[in-house]
Amino acid sequence: MSTYDTLRHFADGIGLAIMFFIFLTLCAWPFRPGSKDKNRTAATMIFEGQDDGE
Repeated sequence: MSTYDTLRHFADGIGLAIMFFIFLTLCAWPFRPGSKDKNRTAATMIFEGQDDGE
């Protein structure tokens, strides 16, 4: 078996499973308990230092 075939079989099986697990982890990360304050801070960070009334 060539190197190409070996890497292709790895990517088709274990590599796909690892990428799927990483994808699910990154999608669920913002919804973990205790992250609400950090998410709100990150979402409003660009507005800090601006005056609303001109």
